[in-house]
Amino acid sequence: MLAQLSLYSQNLTGSVVSDNNETLINAYIYNQNTGNHTHTNINGLFSLSNTSVGDTISVTHLGFDKYITVVNSLESPLNIVMIQKVVSLNQVVIEQNLDALNRINDVDVKTNPVNSSQEILRKVPGLFIGQHAGGGKAEQIFLRGFDVDHGTDVAITVDGMPVNMVSHAHGQGYADLHFIIPETVDKVEFGKGSYYADKGNFNTAGYVNFKTKQKLKNNLLKVEAGQFNSQRFLGMLDVVSNEKHQAYFATEYTTTDGAFESPQNFNRINALGKYTVKVGENEEVGITLSHFTSRWDASGQVPQRAVESGLITRFGAIDDTEGGQTSRSNIKINHQKILNENASINTNVFYSNYNFELFSNFTFFLEDSVNSDQIKQKENRSLYGLNTEYFKSFNGYKVNGNYQIGLSLRADESNNNELSKTLNRSEILSRTQLGNIFETNTAAYVNANFYLGKWQINPALRIDHFNFNYNDALLLEYETQAEANLIVSPKLNFIFSQSPKLQYYLKMGKGFHSNDTRVVVAQNGKKTLPASYGADLGFIWKPKSNMVVNVAYWKLYLEQEFVYVGDAGIVEPSGETERQGVDLSVRYQPLKWLFWNVDANYTHAIALKEKKGENYIPLAPPFTLVSGLSVVCEKGIYGGVNARYMMDRPANENNSIVAEGYTVIDANVGYNFKRLSIGIQIQNLLDTEWNETQFATESRIKNEATSVEEIHFTPGTPFFAKGVIEFRF
Repeated sequence: MLAQLSLYSQNLTGSVVSDNNETLINAYIYNQNTGNHTHTNINGLFSLSNTSVGDTISVTHLGFDKYITVVNSLESPLNIVMIQKVVSLNQVVIEQNLDALNRINDVDVKTNPVNSSQEILRKVPGLFIGQHAGGGKAEQIFLRGFDVDHGTDVAITVDGMPVNMVSHAHGQGYADLHFIIPETVDKVEFGKGSYYADKGNFNTAGYVNFKTKQKLKNNLLKVEAGQFNSQRFLGMLDVVSNEKHQAYFATEYTTTDGAFESPQNFNRINALGKYTVKVGENEEVGITLSHFTSRWDASGQVPQRAVESGLITRFGAIDDTEGGQTSRSNIKINHQKILNENASINTNVFYSNYNFELFSNFTFFLEDSVNSDQIKQKENRSLYGLNTEYFKSFNGYKVNGNYQIGLSLRADESNNNELSKTLNRSEILSRTQLGNIFETNTAAYVNANFYLGKWQINPALRIDHFNFNYNDALLLEYETQAEANLIVSPKLNFIFSQSPKLQYYLKMGKGFHSNDTRVVVAQNGKKTLPASYGADLGFIWKPKSNMVVNVAYWKLYLEQEFVYVGDAGIVEPSGETERQGVDLSVRYQPLKWLFWNVDANYTHAIALKEKKGENYIPLAPPFTLVSGLSVVCEKGIYGGVNARYMMDRPANENNSIVAEGYTVIDANVGYNFKRLSIGIQIQNLLDTEWNETQFATESRIKNEATSVEEIHFTPGTPFFAKGVIEFRF
């Protein structure tokens, strides 16, 4: 264990570890006499101010029994060992911080862990996804009335490393999470809105950060097999685990043909290695290496008329030569150092090599009646950068608090970023776009938290600067097209903790998403960084020890922007938009082994300055609902049933074309032995006919005299069952 913190008058210092000597980060230490609280730092250490002999101290951490003790002395550190137990809502404390809602998500991850990288984003309350290209393409994301496409308005990171790709060959903000092995995920951190100083580009509707495990509880082998020639193999090995060194390795292989008549021939290989070493008494260094590669074929989106006429079935295709391949290799080094009991610094450096090639055909024979309209999007990218943050806490006579100062750098070098018209995935007919992109984003922020009794005030300021450079290979003469811009994003948040069971909050902030480099240089720098302005007003409440409720009213305004449409290689302007709505989340544990969850989200989304009736925002969901029951036991029967509902939504600006809603129910059941688990997972239990993704598209099928604009869709998975065997050792 690291050296304990220095003793200061009226300060209680100590450490918190699990019963297997694992450091517990972010354990909640609460003085029941004074109301003061604190959390353990990255090394499991804490310092609780204004503490006296005789005070009662409680310590809570999700997945552990509550620990209560009376302070007998302030002269020696308090070393706490917590006993693991099945997760319980009783362990959830509504903390006085900006990310209190993450405690709800922690329960979800512990009680109903994800089993595929496609579904990992669904752990964010109110977030929906859709796949429409054979399983290998990044998922389409819906959140707070946004059709986020593949990530334009949600900032996504893994252990602080960015996932969203700027100026991507397919679309701005493209976020492919398929390099994550879901069993390595320890926490899913999220925040809705743009209220967080350390989150920059794409943080308008919200952010998601996936934190991977630092160590394994045990070694693991897992085999999954099911319909549609689907298999998955997983191995996780604890290489070393002691007080100084922690290292593990994980790998998975996934393959499936899918439910489509033309097999997807999908396969993906993932590998991850993570090593952490404690250097000295208050310092830690870690390195993470990962690689994934994926290939697939796809049937694309099919026109409604082709299915209704009997030309194809729902799982057929007009062009089954779509598909692609992609890979990503990552290296991340993180360094954490405690400078003293009140100060620390955290730095991570990362590099990714990323390759992407995608073949699509959205309009069939609309433009080329002979060869069809197939396109290829391709790029090779190097992504590198760093983030560093200095943390300092302070104790005053009437005010306690802390502040953070952060700096970051990100550079994207995308070579041979290409959009071409192709034939049968082999012959290039013509090139629409081809060039090299070099884009940099430097940023600085300061964030402060002032604790005034039951109040927390959180002002923050972030500054981002961008350089955009583009070399168009289709120009006859070499030229570097360049633009630069800067944006200032203030934030101000108020939290009032009436009690450990009730908290009110008001969050306000400015965010932004950058536009594609090719848009920026084409528009001479106009609207390069369109801003968002938003606010949340809500509360978190524990009416009972086994229930947590969150309700929020929110509003968000987004400036006019220019959008690069990667599928067509053109620039399209869009106007100002306004969204407002209500979020409701409930977590209830009626029995120690039974959990119920519900997330309901209503949104009213309109395009400003457009005529009424023509101001709908295409594909913005007005209402979504997710609910489920989970049975959680360390030994014995486990299982659950989960339902998700998305309401009908407009597919175009005047709502003359409607994307149909759906209700889908998934289920799982199994049995836990001491070292072995056997189970069955079922997607679409009732075999519902539903459309996973839908678009209003103008297309022409071969031999049609004229084109038609209507819904084109990718069918949702039919009844799909697979068996799972897991062995722990």
